Amino acid sequence: MLPVELYRGEEALRNDRVNVLRRTWQFVGHESMAPNAGDYLADVVGGAPVVVVRNAEGALAGFHNVCRHRAGALVADGAGNCSEGFTCRYHGWRYALDGRLRSAVDFGKAPGFDPRQYGLFPIRVETWRGLVFVNLDLAAEPLADLVAPLAARWPDDQSALPLVEKRTHQIGCNWKTYVENYLEGYHIQKVHPEFDSDVVVAEYRTEVVGEVVFAAAPPRDASVYGGVWGWLWPNLGVNVYRHGYMMERMTALGPSLTRLDYFYFYEPERKAELTEMLKFSDLVTAQDLQVCEEVQRNLEVGVYQGGVLSPKHEVGVAWFQDRIAGALGLPKPPKLAAVS
Repeated sequence: MLPVELYRGEEALRNDRVNVLRRTWQFVGHESMAPNAGDYLADVVGGAPVVVVRNAEGALAGFHNVCRHRAGALVADGAGNCSEGFTCRYHGWRYALDGRLRSAVDFGKAPGFDPRQYGLFPIRVETWRGLVFVNLDLAAEPLADLVAPLAARWPDDQSALPLVEKRTHQIGCNWKTYVENYLEGYHIQKVHPEFDSDVVVAEYRTEVVGEVVFAAAPPRDASVYGGVWGWLWPNLGVNVYRHGYMMERMTALGPSLTRLDYFYFYEPERKAELTEMLKFSDLVTAQDLQVCEEVQRNLEVGVYQGGVLSPKHEVGVAWFQDRIAGALGLPKPPKLAAVS
């Protein structure tokens, strides 16, 4: 198990952001959310504000959402259009859509000041099946390497489905507490008994392939949820249904606060069916919220100092903890999985 200190406090959050979340591919939306030149998506990745914009050539480019003058924001978080370029919200410096500084507005003469040296700080942007990912590490491996195991199991016939619903929830726990809950089916019979009507929960299994954790259970007749259930390192769930799919992004807002963003891509003519699924989704989220917040409360107290991982049910959790330890430069955690 990982040290309990990694699940609480500002230092743990800062280390996660710097060493994990800012060095990995992070999902920010779908390219259909920024279809025209000047359209942008602004978000926060590992605590760092970023912006992805559609340039005049039709390609997506990404930058830190920070002016080179005195760190003003270029745009507000969310989606919008900045026309032919960015204008800093603080002092009005103007940047082209390719990040070049066009005008240090009313700056005055400054010996040695070269505008060519004050372009926006770039970030990596890549897309897969229309899904937009960013990476603050300019030397990161290609996105295709990360998603390859998922691509092999998920047919490409849903890539044209539109985004029809987006929902957000907050859970009062560390982001790793929620991820570990997501990566195991051990709790489902106790916490989510309703799932057994759709899939055979007793046969729920997890498997790690590359940097993707897959979960599977035999579907029952007319199963809605039976499909591909995947999770991409370090914080993205991918749930493929019969008539659509959902991306679940897990964002660390604070040491003990996590935001869940659900992006639903679905066949529009089946919106009524999706409405029923959302009711069930809300129930499952509420159940997870309760148990994850209870776990976090106990982690904060300091009585619990580590436990055991089931070799039958918690393979994904063990892999995640190993991956976190490696990213933070810590020794490989003992799993203490001597029970079966």
